[in-house]
Amino acid sequence: MVKPAHRFALALLCALAAPCHAAGEPWPVAGQQGLVRLVIVPQAAAADRAAYASQIETLCEPDRTCFLNFYTNSSGAAVGVPLPDAIDHEATAVFRRSMKQGAELFRWSCRVKPNEEGCF
Repeated sequence: MVKPAHRFALALLCALAAPCHAAGEPWPVAGQQGLVRLVIVPQAAAADRAAYASQIETLCEPDRTCFLNFYTNSSGAAVGVPLPDAIDHEATAVFRRSMKQGAELFRWSCRVKPNEEGCF
């Protein structure tokens, strides 16, 4: 049972997330450019590494090449491909898994994690 105070806090977080996504619910994919899928991150999850890990697991098939670019959309701009500048300027992270190269990479945007080594 959710206490009233917790219900209020959850409602406030959902209002700030715009739109609110339940835990485990896939984040919207704005589209795809070549192999790269463009994913819109709820504002409240922008710096939550565990949330990205969950989404990567949901969006990428195991043992398959998977390229994801993540963005927030704080202005509420219309989502489309190519991304409007308002969204394109809000990159949060990138994920690359190349089965051909046998490599996997997750990098934060310096906008979100400025002290993270290797941020872009």
